[in-house]
Amino acid sequence: MRSVEIVLVLVVLATVVAAFARRLRMPAPSLLVVAGVVAGLLPGVPDIRVSPDIVSLIVLPPLLFAAGEELPSRDLRAVWRPVAVLAFGLVMASAAAVAGVAVAVTPLPLGMAFVLGAVLASTDPVAVAALGRRLSLPPRIQALVQAESLFNDATSLLLFRVAVLVGISAGSVSWGHTAAEFGALVGGGLLMGVLVAAGAYVVRRRTEDPVLETVLSLVTPYAAYVLAESVHGSGVTAVVVAGVILGTQATRLTTARIRLQLGAVSGTVVFLLESVVFALIGLQLPELVRELSTATPWPLQAVVIAVTLLAVRVLWVFPLSAIQQRRRGQTPLTWEVPAVVSWAGARGVVPLAAALSIPLTAPAEYRDLVLLLTTAVIVITLVVQGFTLAPLVRRTGIAVTSEDVRREHVSARRQLTEAALAHLEQLAETEAAPGFLVEQLRDSWNARMTRVADNETEEPVPGAESYRRLRRELLAIEGAELDRLYRMGEISDHTRRRIQRILDLEHAGLGEDDGV
Repeated sequence: MRSVEIVLVLVVLATVVAAFARRLRMPAPSLLVVAGVVAGLLPGVPDIRVSPDIVSLIVLPPLLFAAGEELPSRDLRAVWRPVAVLAFGLVMASAAAVAGVAVAVTPLPLGMAFVLGAVLASTDPVAVAALGRRLSLPPRIQALVQAESLFNDATSLLLFRVAVLVGISAGSVSWGHTAAEFGALVGGGLLMGVLVAAGAYVVRRRTEDPVLETVLSLVTPYAAYVLAESVHGSGVTAVVVAGVILGTQATRLTTARIRLQLGAVSGTVVFLLESVVFALIGLQLPELVRELSTATPWPLQAVVIAVTLLAVRVLWVFPLSAIQQRRRGQTPLTWEVPAVVSWAGARGVVPLAAALSIPLTAPAEYRDLVLLLTTAVIVITLVVQGFTLAPLVRRTGIAVTSEDVRREHVSARRQLTEAALAHLEQLAETEAAPGFLVEQLRDSWNARMTRVADNETEEPVPGAESYRRLRRELLAIEGAELDRLYRMGEISDHTRRRIQRILDLEHAGLGEDDGV
């Protein structure tokens, strides 16, 4: 009963703080962490220890799945080379640097320092996605930082397993065995992600029951995670792959009405889980400090480690950006994009889950210190980088302005309307529809053109079934034109999703139908 009360209090606290964050235009994860730390310092607050299974098995899968669905496949293909360099090289360099610094500034032996380095080596997809939603970054930069955080898990997880084997279990490392294990992690995760996505696609294409579809959507990330872990693959990779695949097929999977329902349910789940988990990170820090058995200057150590992670990231991102700019023949070299990418590397839920899973066979004082330093570095990155990332984006001038977004939106809606009007002309020429309906819809779509330019709301939908049927047909034409504009690279994924929701709302307002 005590646990239920704590969860309810956390949900209420997280909801209130997140609401204030939106009103104050501040990053919710950063504000939630601060609120958690403050709450943890209050007298009478019960000790809260997070189980690794709760984080890795209950919280992570739906958050990773949602982040994967948000990642546009077109932009991912455009940035896969730098993502690969960051997901492999930067992770290993960060782990080595943190291990070296930890040996120098903490009482940790080399083995446990390497464990700490592996835990903190990768950026966190949940934190990056949560912080990135409120930023108006150009599509490819958003895809780069998000994809890096999603796909660097396999490298950090392999390093963590090797670190635990060497540093705690006193085992030996074989390069052949390590390579095979890395292949199993990546291959198993990819395979299970593809299989689960394919299964979900087949089932969801054959049902229009909103309750069943909602359950399938919620279960899919858990199925991908559990199946991948059962074959010793990367559960995180499996969930991300399934999310990316199903995200690209969203408009083909189900009807507009169900898409709207799934969006509302998914948004609620993601909001609650993100809010609670970031608040928990803050709440844990005071408790971990109180339980530390040996006196150590952990705040200074945590700051040094956080600075080390940022320095290594800068030393990788800036040269990589310079190489890419020179290949494109861009002169002079610019600093704005690499600065934002470097500063966007926050830590969060995934490193916390890794730290919590350190075997209990590790010396208690070292295990507690690693968990404390991990939590402290997470808090530092979420607070310092979280609160300053938006000002940095504004300072660099790379943000997409609201006028640019409006202009792209209006241009896309205009082209969709023109495609629908062209289809109406074909219907009129072939007399495939009653003339009065064609004329009525032509007037409606011409009026839509004016409303789109003026950013006005849509008109009420008349009730005649023949009118609604033909209107659905025109919406389908607009949906096909929207897909074409996105495939040709004429609009961003943000604009595509925004307009698709408008079409879905209009389609849902027409009542029941078999189409999408």
